[in-house]
Amino acid sequence: MATLAGIYALLSLGLVTIWGQGGMVNLGLVGFYAVGAYTSALLSSAGVPIGISLVCAALMAGAVGVVLSYVTRPLRGDYLAIVSLGFAEVIRLVATNEKWLTGGSDGLSGIRSPLKFELGAAHPWFYLLLVWAIVGATALCLTRLFRSPYGRALRAVRDDEQVAAVAGKAVLQLKLKTFFVGAALSGIAGGIYAHLTSYIAPDGFVPLLTIYIFLAATAGGYTRVIGAIVGSLAVVALLESTRFVAAVVPALTAVQVASLREFVIAISLIAIMQLRPEGAFQSVNQKARADSAPRRAKASAAAESEPSSNVLASRA
Repeated sequence: MATLAGIYALLSLGLVTIWGQGGMVNLGLVGFYAVGAYTSALLSSAGVPIGISLVCAALMAGAVGVVLSYVTRPLRGDYLAIVSLGFAEVIRLVATNEKWLTGGSDGLSGIRSPLKFELGAAHPWFYLLLVWAIVGATALCLTRLFRSPYGRALRAVRDDEQVAAVAGKAVLQLKLKTFFVGAALSGIAGGIYAHLTSYIAPDGFVPLLTIYIFLAATAGGYTRVIGAIVGSLAVVALLESTRFVAAVVPALTAVQVASLREFVIAISLIAIMQLRPEGAFQSVNQKARADSAPRRAKASAAAESEPSSNVLASRA
């Protein structure tokens, strides 16, 4: 479960990059996730080293993300979200029907995992450390990227695209690069998942996974790197804790427990969006505005309480 939380953290970091920093609502995360998983699985099965397979998975998912971003460049907001959701479903249907490549609904099995036979029983611990090392390196790189001039320009495009264009920012290039980074992170997550489970099938890439990642990013703070990681841990803990409901309420069947888990996720997402839409970790701009609001209120109250002559004198 801790390894799965690391995979969710990579997906959430990709969402923070595209949505939180770039302002593009992307509901197609699971599509890039599937592209990365199948790319890495097929290449490793053909004898390519696993490390190179993961790099190729990231590049393939990133390239698909660039194409999708370029094709949908006129779209904004809900329209982009709907098209990206349709893209993810197209990827799943292609994986289901192209049996010669993906194995169809039977999926791909026997996917190699690094040092699995050499380490034996210690392999799960090695894989756990490997995944979280990748998450840590990714978080560090994204933090430096978002603090760079590129990150500031990206947030300018997010806040007001027309103003950024007037200021001389290459809006389309920024969007394409951002989509590449976010999709590449989803592709790496997919490759890691494939080598973790040694089996992938189209049923593992349903749109519900996108809702889990949106909940993780929203709960932690969809503009913050640390928020994506903390939110992913919280979502996995929430999902796995609901498995014990069957033991507490024996009258529930397995299907009812599964439905209850989805219900809890839906209620949690609605509650967070209503009560704390900025997440557990606010963005720097949000925090600055929140901190300055009381000072502005006190200054305004003091100005109103001063005699008009004192106000005129202070202004002079």
